[in-house]
Amino acid sequence: MIHQQTVDAQDTANQPKRRVPLQALIAALALLGMATTGILHLSSLHDVSIRGVPAPNVPLLVVLAFGGLPLVYELLRNLFKGIFGSDLLAGISIVASFLLHQYLAGALVVLMLSGGQALEEYAASNASSVLKALAKRMPNMATLVKGHELKQIPLLDVKVGDIVAVFPHALCPVDGTVISGHGTMDESYLTGEPYRVSKAPGTAVLSGSINGEAALNIRCDRPAQDSRYSKIMQVMRDAEERKPQMRRLADKLGAAYTPLALALALSAWAYSGQPLRFLAVLVAATPCPLLIAIPISIIGSISLAARMGIIIKDPSVLENISSCRVAIFDKTGTLTYGKPKLTEIVPAIGRDTKHVLALVASLEHYSKHPLASAILDAATEAAVPTYEAEAVSEVPGMGLHATINGSEIHVTGRKQLNDREPLLATELPPPVAGMECVVMIDGKIGATLRFRDEPRPDGAKFIEHLSPKHGVSRVMLVSGDRDAEVKHLAEQVGITEVFASQSPEQKLELVRRETAALPTVFLGDGINDAPALTAATVGIAFGNNSEITGEAADAVILDSSLTKVDDLIHIGRRMRTIALQSAVGGIALSLTAMGIAAIGHLTPVEGAIAQEAIDVLAVVNSLRAAFPPKQLSDYGQR
Repeated sequence: MIHQQTVDAQDTANQPKRRVPLQALIAALALLGMATTGILHLSSLHDVSIRGVPAPNVPLLVVLAFGGLPLVYELLRNLFKGIFGSDLLAGISIVASFLLHQYLAGALVVLMLSGGQALEEYAASNASSVLKALAKRMPNMATLVKGHELKQIPLLDVKVGDIVAVFPHALCPVDGTVISGHGTMDESYLTGEPYRVSKAPGTAVLSGSINGEAALNIRCDRPAQDSRYSKIMQVMRDAEERKPQMRRLADKLGAAYTPLALALALSAWAYSGQPLRFLAVLVAATPCPLLIAIPISIIGSISLAARMGIIIKDPSVLENISSCRVAIFDKTGTLTYGKPKLTEIVPAIGRDTKHVLALVASLEHYSKHPLASAILDAATEAAVPTYEAEAVSEVPGMGLHATINGSEIHVTGRKQLNDREPLLATELPPPVAGMECVVMIDGKIGATLRFRDEPRPDGAKFIEHLSPKHGVSRVMLVSGDRDAEVKHLAEQVGITEVFASQSPEQKLELVRRETAALPTVFLGDGINDAPALTAATVGIAFGNNSEITGEAADAVILDSSLTKVDDLIHIGRRMRTIALQSAVGGIALSLTAMGIAAIGHLTPVEGAIAQEAIDVLAVVNSLRAAFPPKQLSDYGQR
């Protein structure tokens, strides 16, 4: 709710800086220890011993004592809980390196293990960034109107029935009804509608909407904690808390590799009766391909995506996106451009289309209506002349009036005309999906203007290729827009599963339901999409217009291109292939080395050298992920 989130945001600002996580400190200690060892080896102290321990080994022993022991303790706790993974084998390797006096190898394992855990802790600590962004966006104060006086009061103190002033370009702090003033509000962040909505006395407004150029007085109809914006914050919090955590690829492989490595090491010891073989096998089994190669593949792929205008916010998107089997699209700004366009002029009998366009464009120069820019753009494209307008007036709920070139011009809506002159309204063409306005000339119907939020030209081709190329079994269109408009777009792009007039809560519930059955990818661009983006297996935000949507998403497509979505799928698939090559190939080579060590043909030192060579091969292969192949995408023009 607004109250709780506002307090949370303020508390966060007042708190001291977050303490550095323990794992980050251990990683720093490992780096410092190895650097100090290198310096000592190059200095005159390399032959000095401290209580029988060579001086260069002392920093490494400190790393193993203060860095390795806490890691080993934590891994033992996981072991007792029945959690087996590559980290467990790394912990055993730390102990083995100490027993074998392979201190540098142990310090490297400490660095790899603690560094990976530090990155995970950092990601977890930022899990509430979306909620903080929402709370930051919403004002804490409201301007209360008392007679002729204006007073700033805390938003939480606004009561139902209070009158609140909303100044030009400000965020509306409450859900309410316009009492005085007329203008427009941008509700697209909340409703998904791509248009600025006219506001006049009696019309409803939503908290979080962006006011236009005219000041409005709003009567508060709901307390702040029950407002529309507050509900979005609540479902956002709920979505974050219920988002499933994906297991790392390394853990999945390590779950099988670790018991196998231990079994082989124990068998070698039991068969030979030599503990040295046990240690040799463990050193050769150190899971560096899992601990290093996979992160390098991920980092390289993130870098490649960034160069292509794709920001990866959650690395797990690269592992998961190619496995998604359900694609869920928001309408506005994803499959459409999010800008209305004049698509058709239906003139009355005897009226010339270009002449009507010239007249209405001459009038719309004086209008702040959300469709005015679309009319002016169409007039410019058609190169029609414009005329001087006289006696321009705009009565709320009645439309725009003026005298132009000797004719009385009136631009209104179908509903308004039907309310005033129902017989005249019967002459209008049948309504269709989308927005429209009616142009009256000297009291008679001149034309009907129709508008659409135009679909992206490549939308149908993109939807069509999802199944054969990426194994997507279902494609859904989910929008807060009107039913007729959403269905019309669905027909154009080839989507059969359509859900219109969906609130953020309904979108969230739908995505949760689908994600519980199959992995999902959700694509959206508005604040109303943020909860759904968080709940999907993979959430992709189009554009960088909303900080909140970008924070909620796993990836952000900066230039809102469907081709970039295909690029992202291929980058994820390629990353997974390269990571598996490096990890599985490294494990296969490690198993070979372990087998040789088990039969006594590799000493622990030789096993460590062999493992280092395997690590180099795995890392070199993983580095390929950062470089684009000759052809990445199989969709669109490159």
